[in-house]
Amino acid sequence: MEHTQPEPQDKRWKQWLKRVGIGGLIFFTVKGFVWLAIFYFGADMLEGCASK
Repeated sequence: MEHTQPEPQDKRWKQWLKRVGIGGLIFFTVKGFVWLAIFYFGADMLEGCASK
């Protein structure tokens, strides 16, 4: 039985990026911005409803 060294964090990150690709990176970035906008404008709308 051979002992394997744990992979460095940098190598795992590069491996993940190659697997997901640039399309996945763009998709998850845009998805994150959409959720931020939903929370921001959703809270703003709820605040507006409460003051009426």
